[in-house]
Amino acid sequence: MNILSLDLGTKTGYAIHKRGGEMVVGSESFAPKLMDGVAARAFKFKRFLPAITQGTEIQVCYYERVLHHSAVQAAHVYGLLEGLLQMWADSNNVRLVAVSPMTIKKFWTGTGRSDKKAMMAECEKRGFKVGKDDDMSDSIALLHYAIEQEGICLPSQPQKAT
Repeated sequence: MNILSLDLGTKTGYAIHKRGGEMVVGSESFAPKLMDGVAARAFKFKRFLPAITQGTEIQVCYYERVLHHSAVQAAHVYGLLEGLLQMWADSNNVRLVAVSPMTIKKFWTGTGRSDKKAMMAECEKRGFKVGKDDDMSDSIALLHYAIEQEGICLPSQPQKAT
């Protein structure tokens, strides 16, 4: 089974588990450039999903479902990306599973109140090189949650960073 996990936001973290155990992880920024119009993020995200999944038929996509945002702009961006993700999933027969941030944190670190540093530290402890990329670390944690939920045995293999 091919699984995609996404930590949606202006900077979106992603992780893909491919049949056979290969894992691809990374992050992509959808920050607008100076002269970009309102729809620029939408166009960038619409190109992003097919680009990262090219040649890999995704069966299920787990994504972080954020219900509360501290800023209006973040809420608008999240809503836009979530809507585009739903359209992409419907168009590609991909099952979507929304997971709360607290569930991901509890699964990954043992507590639902973990901060970004704790999530990144757990990634490093498990052998993933995430540096300061908290979006990538969240997508890796979510992917491991998805793998467990889908009942897949995970072989020990190094990640392929993009």
